[in-house]
Amino acid sequence: MESSSIEDFRAARARVLETIAGACKRSGRDPGAVSLVAVSKTVDASRLATAVQAGLDLLGENRVQEAESKCPLLPGARWHLIGPLQSNKARKAVQLFDAIETVDSLDLARRLDRLAGESGRHPTGLGIYLQVNVDRDEAKSGFLPEILQGELHELSSLPNVRLLGLMTVGRLTGSAEEARPTFARLRGLSERLTGEHPSLGHGLSMGMTNDYAVAVEEGATLVRVGRAIFGTRADVPKGSASGR
Repeated sequence: MESSSIEDFRAARARVLETIAGACKRSGRDPGAVSLVAVSKTVDASRLATAVQAGLDLLGENRVQEAESKCPLLPGARWHLIGPLQSNKARKAVQLFDAIETVDSLDLARRLDRLAGESGRHPTGLGIYLQVNVDRDEAKSGFLPEILQGELHELSSLPNVRLLGLMTVGRLTGSAEEARPTFARLRGLSERLTGEHPSLGHGLSMGMTNDYAVAVEEGATLVRVGRAIFGTRADVPKGSASGR
């Protein structure tokens, strides 16, 4: 059932935050260290306006074109791109989004750095997360860990982007617990790389509706939750970064 009223959205937000708090308690973490990205793909702007009023003001979009139609209608929202970014959409993405979570190559980071410098919209640098394929899954995008380690020096030197941290997509499995190794690997990689490169932020964007509690237990600072807030969307493929 789709949530539409402000009360519905407040209740959905409270349930997700309660789950986050429980996961933080189990892992000895501060719930305030975990942010919620409400995945708004395919959700119309009128429903999103109500969600923003209910406190769901950090929204995650999968496509630049869809975000372009919504952003002007929701001035109180902050926007993250959580879907793949094609190079020909990079200029528009820099204009629309507060952070891009799916930077999966040095070439894309260079392009975003140049465009962010030209736009002037991000005076402290465009926030980006580096997407890592820690499972070495051929069906997934992202840096392989050893490639990222080799290229991080140049990534850290780009003047117009801020490396907020790392991002990954959990395995599509039968249970949330089976996704735990993916999240643990990303956390371990982050701990190693931030020790070597202080300019890399400690952010970890990982976990969606099916597995975000486990992701929080493993150190997630950002979870991307759609279905638990907006209901099931039949057009979203299982296992996509914005589909659960």
